[in-house]
Amino acid sequence: MSTHRASASFEFFPPNTPEGLAKLRDARVKLSAVRPEFFSVTYGAGGATRDKSLGVVDEIAAEGHAVAPHLSCIGATREGIAELLEHWRTRGIRRLVALRGDLPSGMVDAGAFRYASDLVAFVRERTGDWFHIEVAAYPETHPQAVSPQADLQAFVTKMRAGSNAAITQYFFNADAYFRFVDAARAMGVDAPIVPGIMPIMNHTQLARFSDACGAEIPRWIRLRLAAFGDDTTSLRAFGHDVVSALCERLLQGGAPGLHFYTLNQPGPSLALWESVAA
Repeated sequence: MSTHRASASFEFFPPNTPEGLAKLRDARVKLSAVRPEFFSVTYGAGGATRDKSLGVVDEIAAEGHAVAPHLSCIGATREGIAELLEHWRTRGIRRLVALRGDLPSGMVDAGAFRYASDLVAFVRERTGDWFHIEVAAYPETHPQAVSPQADLQAFVTKMRAGSNAAITQYFFNADAYFRFVDAARAMGVDAPIVPGIMPIMNHTQLARFSDACGAEIPRWIRLRLAAFGDDTTSLRAFGHDVVSALCERLLQGGAPGLHFYTLNQPGPSLALWESVAA
């Protein structure tokens, strides 16, 4: 299937060890072969991985790749955010992913920014149009939202604050994505909303992630994954089939691209992209 107008992007997290950094460099070599639009790098709650994240972002930028650092504002100060923005500007970085983030355990002060929309407005105030800003979207509703409509309104507010595009939380139900996009369009949002894609590599890990972030794993998929037990090869083959079919439907339905949550493992994400981009 041709995806000549669609783009791929890939998310990494900052590794904790020299071995992890070496593996991440190898992952970038493999993934850069498909000419992704950008790589993104996560940023821990309250800036918990700040130095590691900055190091990875700077390295990717120095390699000549487009990179979008995550910017989490919970617990942050205006001065601290301004410092990060200047750091990235001086390195020629033109994209970022603006997020509210989660309040770290034990922290009670949300800081200068209560919502991601406040962060987006601050970035625009300080840097004008320098950054292409991506924000998060939740087709199946943010787990802390009081209602789907309130969550949609919060998303619209983020977009109107100056966001250029959105990346969704991962999901396995394409209808949830299409309905969310239709609802956002009806409220005047015309910016790209890119589906986030999670490769299926490990049942226990996927279930833990999904329960924490509110992403639904359909019952039939959960049961099949559980039935594979320790047969990792069969589980991953099944996961590839399920997620590649999802990717194909999303692109056929007009999704502007796919953003892969790689978990620093390039193989499954690369295989998924190649299966739909051929």
